[in-house]
Amino acid sequence: MTTAPTASASSPAADGAAAELLSATSLLRFATAGSVDDGKSTLVGRLLHDSKSILADQLEAVEHASRSRGAEGPDLALLTDGLRAEREQGITIDVAYRYFATARRRFILADTPGHVQYTRNMVTGASTAELAIILVDARNGVVEQTRRHAAVAALLRVPHVVLAVNKMDLADYDEAVFTAIAGEFTAYAASLGVPEVTAIPISALVGDNVVTPSERMDWYGGPTVLEHLETVEVSHDLAAGPARFPVQYVIRPQTAEHPDYRGYAGQIASGAFRVGDRVAVLPSGRTSTVTAIDVLGQSVQAARAPQSVTLQLADDLDISRGDLIAPADGAPATGQDVTATVCHLHDTPLRVGQRVLIKHTTRTVKAIVKEIPSRLTLDDLSHHPEPGELVANDIGRVRIRTAEPLPLDPYALSRRTGSFLLIDPADGSTLTAGMSGDAFAEAARATRSAGGDGAEDDGWDF
Repeated sequence: MTTAPTASASSPAADGAAAELLSATSLLRFATAGSVDDGKSTLVGRLLHDSKSILADQLEAVEHASRSRGAEGPDLALLTDGLRAEREQGITIDVAYRYFATARRRFILADTPGHVQYTRNMVTGASTAELAIILVDARNGVVEQTRRHAAVAALLRVPHVVLAVNKMDLADYDEAVFTAIAGEFTAYAASLGVPEVTAIPISALVGDNVVTPSERMDWYGGPTVLEHLETVEVSHDLAAGPARFPVQYVIRPQTAEHPDYRGYAGQIASGAFRVGDRVAVLPSGRTSTVTAIDVLGQSVQAARAPQSVTLQLADDLDISRGDLIAPADGAPATGQDVTATVCHLHDTPLRVGQRVLIKHTTRTVKAIVKEIPSRLTLDDLSHHPEPGELVANDIGRVRIRTAEPLPLDPYALSRRTGSFLLIDPADGSTLTAGMSGDAFAEAARATRSAGGDGAEDDGWDF
């Protein structure tokens, strides 16, 4: 746990109280995104500084670096822009992760780059996020990169999106400017199927509405950024989803004490398992019954995600790493033809006919790219049919044929078991991040069925 810059060394009693506090507070994972120079790193730095979540030596280092660059005060963006190239250019290149806590909640934040060529880094940062903060420069409004980041948030099904209209100090704190930008972005996000947008006018440089309310924008009555982060309801209870258990390791001690022990170790990806549950092992489809569950060497009657456990089954089945254990009456369908929405991450293009490895949970199998039906154009949500390849940062649809059946859930049902990676078999580098099913179309149809915009756009069934 980080301490405030003025905090002194803590006592054992204080450490114990801090540990109790952290165990009692919930966790929120969130990512920041936006176009170049919209102020993402400054916002994160201001958030850490004003919430007293940085160490004294960190602040001193930032102040020293700021003075060496001729700045009058500390440049809070340097708290996250740690690479030399980032500080020299004044931009974010890599995803910077920061961990901090308040009395109400713990946070893991990912500060993602704004440049178009680093859009893939936002996919990395937002893949596990429950909330995304998308910044917009009040002087520029919604630009193409803003729409691109909104599309990535929708693609990854991030439940909550915050629009932070930054640099309001350079727009004379004009309410009309904020209202126009918020309206345009909200309409675009609704067309993507984003379920919720919260718009907040801020000035990260001077701290308006970041941690403390702004006296200069008394026309705004909503929460500050930190207030919203502390109070937004997040349903990241993995135990609420369908029960899924990817097998990581088979335990066979074959000792005198445990001559016949056979356990299947791994982390429960979602849902819960109980002794007595009837389960199926995929992709074989064979069924058995859970006879025991071990957690940290202790037998329990039930376990839930994201616990790491060892399951024992009534039957001696042929089970190995990569198999998936699921309820017999609620198992995902298995198949060798995968249709997915993907974001290409590698500098080398993904082409039709390319041989790849597909990694799904703990299973990795050979596959071939059979078809790339379309590539998404983010400025108008149209598509380019049959592009033949996807280059770095492209979002598109692919159809893949796998050498062995895979038990893929739709990504709309499970972010854990509905996602996969395409890997280069030659050097093991990650090529593409994939989401099973038609993530955009499903999200937009859900929005329309709930009363959203019913307009039909070409290509992606919006």
